[in-house]
Amino acid sequence: MTTVTCDIGISLDGFVAGPNQSLEDPLGKGGELLHRWMFEEPDENADAIAAIVDAGAFVMGRNMFGPIRGEWVDDWTGWWGADPPYHAPVFVLTNHPRPPVEMQGGTTFYFVTDGIDSALEQARVAAGPRNVAVAGGADTVRQYLKAGQIDVLRLHLAPILLGAGERLFDGVSDLALEQVAVSSSELVTHLTYRIVH
Repeated sequence: MTTVTCDIGISLDGFVAGPNQSLEDPLGKGGELLHRWMFEEPDENADAIAAIVDAGAFVMGRNMFGPIRGEWVDDWTGWWGADPPYHAPVFVLTNHPRPPVEMQGGTTFYFVTDGIDSALEQARVAAGPRNVAVAGGADTVRQYLKAGQIDVLRLHLAPILLGAGERLFDGVSDLALEQVAVSSSELVTHLTYRIVH
């Protein structure tokens, strides 16, 4: 059976994005500090960075794909430019149909309108024997946690306080976590948990 993983940056006070998310500030005020370790300490965190994109397919929420609400703007192809880091199929949860968007490097975004179960099943088929990763954002991860569909949760804990924004665990209860690994650098602590189903 395919393992479903999730990697997500989180502040000490439990936020995965700051307040006032916008086109200019997609992670909200201060939210970019959650991922500073990826850019300022890439060598120290090379294994964690590699693990984030080591999946055969990905699932993400519409808000992670972009800031557009309602009907799609056809020229929007995500936050990442012409060559997104996924290099695999990505299934985007949405209420609005859209044809697939093929990008450089092997990333193709597919838009799923019939819920989290369908997106995960399509990702499993696309991934073959490889893992599937739930990429975010907060609401999407919460839905999969509540449904008991994530097997490995990797939190990348940044030593910052955001004070407000998108909390990861709001409304999530009865989550049994077994810590299986921990490592750290100056800007992040990587916590790996197996979720006991």
